[in-house]
Amino acid sequence: MSEKYDDTAPSAGTGRLLTGVAWAILLLGLWLWGRGVTEVPDGISGPTTGDVAAVGRPAGAELPPPAKPLDSAPPERIDIPELGIQAPVVSRGLDRQGGIDPPPFDQPGVVGWYGSGTDPGAAGTALLVGHVDTETRPAVFYKLSALHPGGTIRVVRADGTVAEFTVDDVQVLPRDHFDAQQAYGTRESGRAELRLITCGGTFDRTTHSYTANVVVSAYLTGTAA
Repeated sequence: MSEKYDDTAPSAGTGRLLTGVAWAILLLGLWLWGRGVTEVPDGISGPTTGDVAAVGRPAGAELPPPAKPLDSAPPERIDIPELGIQAPVVSRGLDRQGGIDPPPFDQPGVVGWYGSGTDPGAAGTALLVGHVDTETRPAVFYKLSALHPGGTIRVVRADGTVAEFTVDDVQVLPRDHFDAQQAYGTRESGRAELRLITCGGTFDRTTHSYTANVVVSAYLTGTAA
C-alpha cells in the first residue's frame, strides 16, 4: 500500500505537510515524554489492524536470527534498496509540546532520528521519522508501506559501520484508538530494533491530517564496514 498523491490538497502554505506529519510525530513525542523510549514491556501483541506486510507473505517464511547489538553510534544515512531510498539522517529533539521536532518542512528528503533515544544498532528501539509527501510532490517515506518482511534497511553510522536491519512487519495503525505501545515498544528483549514512521491512511480535508500512521518494524541482523 502506498499513499495516494494528490496535488489538489488545500493550498494553505505548508498546511498539509505540517498537520499530517506533526500529528504523527506529536503522538510519538507525547508517548516518549511520559514513558521513555525503553520503558514499554517486552512481548507486546502482534498487529491487530492494518498489517499490510501480510499481503503476499510466504506461509511459514523464516527470517534471519538477530545479530548482537552494537555499541552506540549516531546515524548519518539510511538506505532502503528495495524502495530506492538514500537519505541523510539528522538528530531531532522535542518541541515545546513534547513532540519530536521533525525535519524542516523545506527538506522533505531528510529523515529525523530521536537523538535522545536509542542509536540504530544499539540494544533497544531506535526511532526514525520522515515525511510522506508535500503539497507538490512525494517525500522521503512516500513508499514506506510497500516494504515487506525480509526487506533490508541499512543505517550508516558515525563510527563507520553499516547496521543492517531485516523488516519483520509493516503496520498501518489508525489514528482512533492509537496504541503507542504496539507501535513503538521493543518486540524482543536484548535485540537492536528499528522503527520507521510516517503518515498513512487517507488525507482528511476536514481536519487537514492523515487518518493513520505507517510503522515499519525491523531488527539488526548484520553489519558491514
